[in-house]
Amino acid sequence: MSISIENLTKRYGALTVVHGISFTVAKGEFMSLLGPSGCGKTTTLRCIAGLEDADGGVIRIGEGIVSAPEQGVVVPVHERQIGMVFQSYAIWPHMTVAGNVGFPLAIRKVSAADVEKQVDEALEIVGMRHLRERHPSQLSGGQQQRVALARAIVGRPQVLLFDEPLSNLDAKLREGTRAEIKRLQRELDVATVYVTHDQEEALSMSDRVIVMDGGRITQAGVPKELYRRPANRFVADFVGRASFIDIMRVNGAGWATTGGTKLRLDDAGAPPAERYQAMLRPESVDICGGSASAQADDAVNVLHGHVVESHYLGAYTEYHVEASGSRVKVHSRDDFDVGTEVTLRFAPEFCRLVALSGEAR
Repeated sequence: MSISIENLTKRYGALTVVHGISFTVAKGEFMSLLGPSGCGKTTTLRCIAGLEDADGGVIRIGEGIVSAPEQGVVVPVHERQIGMVFQSYAIWPHMTVAGNVGFPLAIRKVSAADVEKQVDEALEIVGMRHLRERHPSQLSGGQQQRVALARAIVGRPQVLLFDEPLSNLDAKLREGTRAEIKRLQRELDVATVYVTHDQEEALSMSDRVIVMDGGRITQAGVPKELYRRPANRFVADFVGRASFIDIMRVNGAGWATTGGTKLRLDDAGAPPAERYQAMLRPESVDICGGSASAQADDAVNVLHGHVVESHYLGAYTEYHVEASGSRVKVHSRDDFDVGTEVTLRFAPEFCRLVALSGEAR
């Protein structure tokens, strides 16, 4: 089944937290809602689940309408054929693993024999069948998360919803659980909406990503599109590491830094705006010592500057370089001291024109 959202609106009193957003999630598609705290992503998810009542718009799961307040339609949570994993796991401490996983089936009045069979199937999928009689207090955080996953998929739901399910796990465990969630979703072949504020999770797991800010959709697309061609500074800054260079038009055509250095960049599809900046990703910039020899040509842009900060991160060092009145982040395996004069080189296709947030028309 697919998920379809049309003009979804949600208010709390006089405050509107979701402003008429629309999107669809196809059967088998993994869609992430990405954005900072308070952007409306979790509220949107809870409206799909039926845990919040929408104030406007239409929500469909498959061909059926599950929410249409103007038409007086509100389908209860247990009739929406969804599986949901919460940030807090929401596991009952007094129940065994099997009891927790089978709870959604029990409240639907499924027979005891069928509950037993479906619980075993779900626990087998997540590799937890041998722990079915344990209580949550006897499980690690990762095992509790797997119990929550098994409960979400028991009974083979038509839609999966995830509300920041990995935020309580450590970095290593998050990486493995990401792969596990993706494997399960592919195996079940269901429409999935995944809420996160972690851009790495969204980029690595999703078929498409919706970036939200202030209850509105700022940009939607496949992960590579959002990362390489963000529509504005907000998306560029939120989706990955980025540097921004103040630029201006040169005689009505072409671009230059405020210091007068000409830049060749990717400006295809940039929205009309009063002001723009050039965006660079740190892995797309080459850095070398010296500042006088290299010159720009049609294939490469060149900026001269000096190192003002250095942060060793193991696989690489992140340098902050003061160049043309801006700070440019660069990832490199080479060693440079703070104060070193350096030259930065980057191809035009990796230098993206972005509209300043709030100024696109």
